[in-house]
Amino acid sequence: MQLCTTNKAIDWSYPAITVAAAYHKMCYIWRHYLQRLPRSFSPFVCSKHLLNPVSSRPVPSSYFLILKYRHFTTTRPTMALNPKFAGQRLLFGQPAATASGVPPAVHTLELFLDYVCPFSAKQFKTVYHTVVPLIKANPKWAASLQVIFRQQVQPWHPSSTLVHEAGVAVLQLAPDKYWAFSDALFKDQLQYFDEALVNETRNGTYKRLAKLGASVGVDEAKLYDLLVIPDKVPDGGHANGGNKVTNDLKLQIRYARLVSVHVSPTVIFDGVVANDISSSWTKEQWEEWLKKSIV
Repeated sequence: MQLCTTNKAIDWSYPAITVAAAYHKMCYIWRHYLQRLPRSFSPFVCSKHLLNPVSSRPVPSSYFLILKYRHFTTTRPTMALNPKFAGQRLLFGQPAATASGVPPAVHTLELFLDYVCPFSAKQFKTVYHTVVPLIKANPKWAASLQVIFRQQVQPWHPSSTLVHEAGVAVLQLAPDKYWAFSDALFKDQLQYFDEALVNETRNGTYKRLAKLGASVGVDEAKLYDLLVIPDKVPDGGHANGGNKVTNDLKLQIRYARLVSVHVSPTVIFDGVVANDISSSWTKEQWEEWLKKSIV
C-alpha cells in the first residue's frame, strides 16, 4: 500500500518501527493530512476518516500511533541529566537501600523555567524558599525526591538567551552556586526585561550579569570571560561563533525541544507533564500534593 502526497510515496508495508525511524522524512504527510483528523482523536478509529488518495483504502492505524506518541501524549523520556549540568539538580537525602539489591529509585520533579518570565519567578520563589524546606524537613520526602531546574529559553525575549547563558556559565564555574545565582537573577529579573536592555550592548548586559554572579560568590572576571563576545574574529577562528557557553546552551535548548516543552513554567513529574501544578500554588497546596505524590 502506498500513500502519495505529491510526486512521492511511502511504502506502508514496512513495520511501524521502520516508519518511526523515518519519521523526520515524512513531515509533509503530517502537513497534508493532520487537518483531516477528527476532533476526537483515536489512532484506531481515525484511519476510517483518512483514506489513501490513490487506492481509497484507509491509512494504517500504526502510523497514527506514532503521531499520537510524538505529538499528543504528555509522557516524555525525561529525567536524564548531563553530568556537566549536575548543579541543576537538588538532592535532599540518600535513598534507602533495598534488601534485594535493586537500586533505590527516587521521584523526579522537573521545573522548566525562564529567567525573564514573571510566572517562572513566582514558581521558583515558592519552590526554593517554601517547598524545598518542606522536603528537607520530611525524611521520607527528602529520601524519595529530586528536583531539577531546566532552563527554558524563550527567544521572543532577546534577553532570555543572555540571562540563560549566564546560568550556564555559573554551572561551568561554580555549580554549587547555581541555585543561589538563579534566586538572585529571578529577584532582579525586571532589570533584564526587554525595555531595560533595549539600549544596552550585549557585552554590557554580560557585565551586569557577571556582577550579579559575584554577589553570590562566583568569580566576576571568570564569569564575564565565559560570556563576552569579542569585537573581532580571532586569528584562525570563525565569525559568529558565539561565546564560551554557546555549546552548553544548545544542549539546554535541545533537551526542552526533545520533550516538547514550549511554555514557562512547565512542570514534569516522573516523566509526565503535571498541568495541575500552578505557579500560584501556596505552601498548603504544595504540601497536599507532596503527601499524595511521594509514596
